[in-house]
Amino acid sequence: MKELAHQEHAAHRILGLVPTMGALHEGHLSLIKRARQDCTSVAASIFVNPKQFGPAEDFAKYPRAQQTDTEKLAALGIQCVFIPEPAEMYPQDYSTYVNVDGISERLEGRTRPGHFRGVSTVVLKLLQIVQPQFAYFGRKDAQQAAIISRMAHDLNLDAEIVVCPIVREADGLAMSSRNVYLNPADRQAATVLHRALQAVQNELHKGTRDALQLQFAMRRVLEQEPRAKIDYAEIVDARTFEPVTHVARSSYALLAAKFGETRLLDNLLIEFNPGNTNEPRIEL
Repeated sequence: MKELAHQEHAAHRILGLVPTMGALHEGHLSLIKRARQDCTSVAASIFVNPKQFGPAEDFAKYPRAQQTDTEKLAALGIQCVFIPEPAEMYPQDYSTYVNVDGISERLEGRTRPGHFRGVSTVVLKLLQIVQPQFAYFGRKDAQQAAIISRMAHDLNLDAEIVVCPIVREADGLAMSSRNVYLNPADRQAATVLHRALQAVQNELHKGTRDALQLQFAMRRVLEQEPRAKIDYAEIVDARTFEPVTHVARSSYALLAAKFGETRLLDNLLIEFNPGNTNEPRIEL
């Protein structure tokens, strides 16, 4: 992989990287398409990273579909797919990890201790191996994307981190590799996440800026779905992921809930155009 990357750089090609854990869906493929627009050469990686799974999490059963994944990538013109083995990425004497302090301990980090240390470490390794000019991540995992962006900034990495919009099913459910775990009843119930975020959107359009009122709007919808076991529903600063009391700058409405044994995330991005703090720009 490093030799291929060196060849691309020597040929003065703009190299993009789309890191994935496989089980590719249209959300992943949208990142590939964006990378192809921006870059003259695109590599994808498929690696189910053991370092970001806790002892009681779903590493062993995480969906793996290498042949189907590589066929999907080939259909989009991707000729370079990096699929390392865990022993290659983490040799027996491996002992170096990366942690982005502060933001990594909140929300998902609070629920999944050590998760973001594993994410930051593997992404840094992938960026070091491939040396892309651009690397692409989805906004569905908003906290992850923010942590990776901060790591790249703090460590003066050459790669520009590009965060792309959420891709949703027709009924609003954010696409996720874990959606395949849902039984039909839980799959239908999971659409409550999108409806809860729509409630926040409606409140914002009405002029509500109080974070507690917006959180109440989310929870009111979520609590109407008996199959949803709520982890959190919060309004946070889009850069630090600290809670806010009043929405007047870039913020996220963030949700996490379990449906059966499947834990799902979703979010809504709230931004304000310079000179117009009255009407936010909302990305759902």
